[in-house]
Amino acid sequence: MRESFRWFGPPDRIALSEIVQTGASEIVTSLHEIAYGLVWEKDAIAARQTLVREQSGGRLEWTVVESLPVHEEIKLAGSGGRGDLETLYETYRISLRNLAACGISTVCYNFMPLLDWTRTELAHPLAGGGTSLRFNMQDFAAFDVFMLERPGAEADFAPDVIERAKAWIDASSPADRERLLTAIMAGLPGAYERYDVPGLREVLARYKGITKDDIRANYKRFLEAVVPTAEEAGIRLCVHPDDPPRPVFGLPRVVSSEEDIAFILDAVPSVANGLTLCSGSLGAGPANDVVAIARRFADKIHFAHLRNVAKDADGSFEEADHLDGDTDMIALLRVLLAEERRRKGEGRADWQIPMRPDHGHELLADLGRGTHPGYPLIGRMRGLAALRGAIRAIGAIDGSA
Repeated sequence: MRESFRWFGPPDRIALSEIVQTGASEIVTSLHEIAYGLVWEKDAIAARQTLVREQSGGRLEWTVVESLPVHEEIKLAGSGGRGDLETLYETYRISLRNLAACGISTVCYNFMPLLDWTRTELAHPLAGGGTSLRFNMQDFAAFDVFMLERPGAEADFAPDVIERAKAWIDASSPADRERLLTAIMAGLPGAYERYDVPGLREVLARYKGITKDDIRANYKRFLEAVVPTAEEAGIRLCVHPDDPPRPVFGLPRVVSSEEDIAFILDAVPSVANGLTLCSGSLGAGPANDVVAIARRFADKIHFAHLRNVAKDADGSFEEADHLDGDTDMIALLRVLLAEERRRKGEGRADWQIPMRPDHGHELLADLGRGTHPGYPLIGRMRGLAALRGAIRAIGAIDGSA
């Protein structure tokens, strides 16, 4: 598998020269500074490629885009969505062509309404030292029911979760509630301002009455508009699953399960319409068998995020070590490596699947460094080293790709 590392561009507190020392050879990044709905021009793409090469001493190459964002108007329901969708579709198509012209062919994106990933703790203390990201169901319910006061929110949680959420709110200080808001807002894409509670209520109101079927219909319309261009340009689009794979603040989620993925891939059948296999996002869903999902859709996996989570019975979860947690990472790697062997046997030049160690614990010198939540240097390097060792061991046993 091709080893990559996510970098958030020039503002990232982790230098490309440091990423070189992890042993990765490829960079996963985006032009985060470009507002949604605007074209990624060739000059801007090429400039970022040059920056990556120069600041890494020629040892790193930008090969995977994460993400080329889908404008929120495309996700909103209505007759063909809202706003001038054809302009937004064409902007997306031009950006895809420009990426292809610069030699970048893997584009990860998501279709999560408003929020990307959602956590309630950004620095949960670990027993052995360090911190992790964590999603506490009772804290999330406390925010949704008692801080946001979303109508009907109580129905989305078990009675015992509501009871514990009320106890949390009653015992919380203003600083506790502000920390919870900050953690939840950390999941907003970089192009978005962070909201206070009234501001979040206001933006959520735009989705009032929108159903999962509405979001699916708009997603299918988006795929019909852009996948033919991606296929023509040699681009592999690969959707990222919802994180967590459940409705958030009443917002429907449409990439949360095996059935959801099948709908997406069948909506517009094409080699250009594929999947980012995120073992952590899918693994947070109690009903999801990540290994079985990977096996079913192996030929459509264009990119892999490898991480693990440990789940609680109430739906809470936290980031685990990459080879631990609830997903059998060894079995998952076997599926991915077997698929690489199959592709290589077909004579494909692009038989290797790019992967990155997703998320990581804050450890040692990363503590207090202020890196992007979930993306410290040392924790991800540790994860990459563990995955690298497992991949080589599996290759020795099963037959190297």
